Amino acid sequence: PRASSEPAVRAALERADAAGVPAGLPDGLRTHLGKSYADGAELSGGQWQKLALGRAMMREEPLLLVLDEPTSALDPEAEHALFQRYAEHAKRVAARTGGITVFVSHRFSTVRMADLIIVVRDGRVVETGDHATLMAGAGLYAELFALQAKAYG
Repeated sequence: PRASSEPAVRAALERADAAGVPAGLPDGLRTHLGKSYADGAELSGGQWQKLALGRAMMREEPLLLVLDEPTSALDPEAEHALFQRYAEHAKRVAARTGGITVFVSHRFSTVRMADLIIVVRDGRVVETGDHATLMAGAGLYAELFALQAKAYG
């Protein structure tokens, strides 16, 4: 799809849970964004991130989609909802096309939903598995998960 195709852009924004962002802008999808434009609208960090995710979602069924900390500017509740949405989308794409989605994240509340978790330390893979397997293994993943859970009280 082309960026000039408004239906394609709206569909990508919907997949990214960002469909509401243009609605609040003076000229909708045609609004200039950022301080570099005299008439540019400024967005919150979460809105910028959702638009970036929408851009990444322009292809409905990509062969490979890499999302590096895609929800870091969102609050935990919004992050969880968005990650669930992406996980469901990734599973549908994988079932239809064999496409792969890679999420890079340090937040275990969302990581635990992944089919396969790869734990990297000092540039090396030290563990792989799903959440249950890695927790049972009592390795680095389990240690870091417990630390993060403790921080949330």
